[in-house]
Amino acid sequence: MGSRAGRALPDLSGEDRDKGLYRRVAWRLIPFLMVCYIAAYLDRVNVGFAKLQMLDALQFSEAMYGLGAGIFFIGYFLFEVPSNVLMHRIGARKTLARIMILWGIISAAMALTRTPTQFYILRFLLGAAEAGFYPGIILYLTYWFPAQRRGQIIAVFMTAVPFASILGGPLSGWIMESFHFKGGLDGWQWMFIIEAIPSVILGLAVLKLLDDRVSDARWLSNEDKARLEYNLQSEKAQKVEHVSMLSLLKDRRVIHMALICYCTVSSLSGLAFWTPSVIKSTGVVSLLDVGLLTAIPNICAVISMILVCRHSDKVRERRWHMIIPFIIGGTGLILSTLFSKNPALAVAMLSIAAAGCMVCSPLFWSLPTAFLDGKSAAAGIAGINAFAGLAAFASPYAIGFIKDATGSTDYGMFFLAAFAFIGAFLVFLVPKKLVNR
Repeated sequence: MGSRAGRALPDLSGEDRDKGLYRRVAWRLIPFLMVCYIAAYLDRVNVGFAKLQMLDALQFSEAMYGLGAGIFFIGYFLFEVPSNVLMHRIGARKTLARIMILWGIISAAMALTRTPTQFYILRFLLGAAEAGFYPGIILYLTYWFPAQRRGQIIAVFMTAVPFASILGGPLSGWIMESFHFKGGLDGWQWMFIIEAIPSVILGLAVLKLLDDRVSDARWLSNEDKARLEYNLQSEKAQKVEHVSMLSLLKDRRVIHMALICYCTVSSLSGLAFWTPSVIKSTGVVSLLDVGLLTAIPNICAVISMILVCRHSDKVRERRWHMIIPFIIGGTGLILSTLFSKNPALAVAMLSIAAAGCMVCSPLFWSLPTAFLDGKSAAAGIAGINAFAGLAAFASPYAIGFIKDATGSTDYGMFFLAAFAFIGAFLVFLVPKKLVNR
């Protein structure tokens, strides 16, 4: 087979010979992207720990907190698609660096919060600043990895979410206890300031360490680049690129994917924002202990994500690898309410919930990226994630409202579990020929 220049390309067939190359690419990209996402996720959800001090200090109600925690995703929703389309045009380096530096500055400014209005504005701005980061990474990975390898790669990248909680829980609890009243600031204020610093530093590092595409990678030989490009081009025939945003929005498959993602985010956002409160309500007093116990469900999630997604890639089956975890996650959420006075059993049930619900997020992105390409992938990934972001706004607010009304988080957990079960049903309706690649 001849190249564009008229000379023969190397033999590009054979999956086994590609394993070493993809392992090399993964080690080059994924650890750094994971560290970036850990910083992003920590700055997004550390408000869940700040809540344990901030509500009393500022006299906020649970509903005020829920609204502020969720309003982040309104800014996220409004700016996500433009950010991803811009990244497709100007490249990942400039886009991701801009996002990380801005959100680091705004996250640190959260320490200045004094009124509910200031809280809402800063959370909105944080969402607007971070918009495009997560879908941008998902899009970026499609520039390097074909569909049959993407499930496990996204899963490894997504372990940054539970790792952020594993590291962030104890770190946030320690900062809030150790720095409380230091320099005239409360512990929650110090937490926002200290945990924002890595985001700014990593944003600057993106400009140095990332390549926009395979063709820009100076650490790859021409033969390696040709093999990667060949594998990506060979699957394009199975994908579609819409000619306009309107045609993309009319695609029922995209709408179906958005509904599944909504259910995925609903269950995840509830776990992220309310797990510390659920654990504290079982009688755990020390904030450091709350942080340490919060790490346990996330450790279980890491193990589950890697094993399930690896098996999904191996057998090239996507649907049942999402349906079963959805059902397990919803069941764990319900069972966690039965042990609200027993920390050990409550944490065990939250671990089951996390192991199920968190698997669904990386597995989900193997569905739309199996049939979207080019600009459609950029806009489609961002649009799906933006719509799902509304769930991340609605769920924390709804749970806060429910807790104010009932005095318990139990009904909030039932609310989240319902979305997990609906998600399982929606995945069941996806044609297997569309996504099992």
